[in-house]
Amino acid sequence: MPRGVGPVTTYLRFQGTERHERGFFPGIFMLVDRLAREGLLTDEQERFRRVDNDWHDAACVTPSHVDPTVSDREVDPGAVAWFKVDGAGHLVERIGGYPEILTAHGIGWERVESCDPGRVVYEDEHQVVVVPRD
Repeated sequence: MPRGVGPVTTYLRFQGTERHERGFFPGIFMLVDRLAREGLLTDEQERFRRVDNDWHDAACVTPSHVDPTVSDREVDPGAVAWFKVDGAGHLVERIGGYPEILTAHGIGWERVESCDPGRVVYEDEHQVVVVPRD
């Protein structure tokens, strides 16, 4: 590695393929939670959602609990969360059921990787919240 150049961090996001009305691509947690609010999940899907949401909440900081402005749509309307590939492997391993639920309901999703997902407005050991660059 050349002198003065540190390792490059890779970030990972699972998101819908259609933009939200506010312009961002919603994450898979948001999409599955919306299906739950609309009463569209099967009993098995809802059990998975509750158990895995609780697990992720316990295993990872919710950025807006640390800094409420992170999720303030007036401050940073396009802010979205990305996992750090090197720091969140245990979190990513548990993602599988969310895409399965979205696929079962005909909702498109994608796995996106980037070394520069946007302007960082929050960071911890597992994730960043960024405002995408135009």
